[in-house]
Amino acid sequence: MYSYIFRPMKTALKVSEIRNILNTNPSMPFISKDWRSPGEEWVKTEEGWEKKKVLEHCKQIKYKESNEDEKENINNSKQTSSSHQPHCHITVKSTKEIAGFNELDEAVKRLDFRNAVRDVRRFNYVCALLDHLIGQQMTNMSGCTQKALLAMLEEVARYATTSQHNPRGFRRLLNKLRALSAAERSACWGGPLGSQLLWHQNTAKINRILNMGSEFQIQEPHPDLHPKLLNLPEECIREIILRLSDHRDLTASAQSCDQICTIVNEQRVWRELAKFHFTPQQIELVLPKDTGKIDWKTVYNSLKKTYGLNEERQYAEMLSLCKYCCCLFWKSLGHPCIAEQCPDFRARLQEAGGITPPSPVPPSAFLKLFSL
Repeated sequence: MYSYIFRPMKTALKVSEIRNILNTNPSMPFISKDWRSPGEEWVKTEEGWEKKKVLEHCKQIKYKESNEDEKENINNSKQTSSSHQPHCHITVKSTKEIAGFNELDEAVKRLDFRNAVRDVRRFNYVCALLDHLIGQQMTNMSGCTQKALLAMLEEVARYATTSQHNPRGFRRLLNKLRALSAAERSACWGGPLGSQLLWHQNTAKINRILNMGSEFQIQEPHPDLHPKLLNLPEECIREIILRLSDHRDLTASAQSCDQICTIVNEQRVWRELAKFHFTPQQIELVLPKDTGKIDWKTVYNSLKKTYGLNEERQYAEMLSLCKYCCCLFWKSLGHPCIAEQCPDFRARLQEAGGITPPSPVPPSAFLKLFSL
């Protein structure tokens, strides 16, 4: 209930009166029935009602970006980035006094996921997160979560079509989106539940994303562009191949031309890939007992089948969770940590055995922090 619509009289407000209140008040506090819930103030924007504190945080991020573009010296940029680092405080464990109110749409905005899409290091992480989310039924999500999900997906589509980065992951998201859209249309008779205006906006956004996917084509480089990949020395091509951490990329590269296929089939490539994903103890258990020639591609496939791939090894950058602040943040950008800002607290941690590094948060673990 909104605090503006409480009256001492017993007569209820009409729908037209409530609509007038919503239209005339650009900001409005919200009072929850749960006494543990934090009181929130909502602001009406062009995209709908948003939390005031989230909007203020987003403005700080935009202010940081504009300052970085116009920075005059290194000291100013360091001061700006340290004071405006994308982070989000969460409730890890609920108690009788403190209830867990972790909201996915708020975390997405505070962690600046839409700008993270344009970072090549974080792009695969965002795609994996969307891959998990699209697997959920959209009707079970809140309206704010639906808008945040589709806004991220549209940003991914726009970045993938312009930069031609990770087309395989983008096409997988498109296939899931088509299946989800068809399932939602046939889920219940009479149309989806909830706001009709919201679903019209979601449908229009889904159609835009699917249209961008249907027009997406990988363009070949210009014939006058030099040097080309195959013009590089073989040692350089081998170093590029050794940087690939996904066996599917190696298989696809081997199908491109004979020169790259020869490099991909080298034992060193698959040996380094096995050492990257698995521990020496795991490799020792799978290696053949005889001391003959070892086929490292077969060893890698056996390790992958036995142990599976470590999710933390599949992304160049992931979200991290600070143990002391209960704060999610990007590892490369950092966050305002109490262990760094409070000398007394840092001294007590050093006496207790040192500061514990933040733990990585894979996409599946990130979604478990929220009730979907």
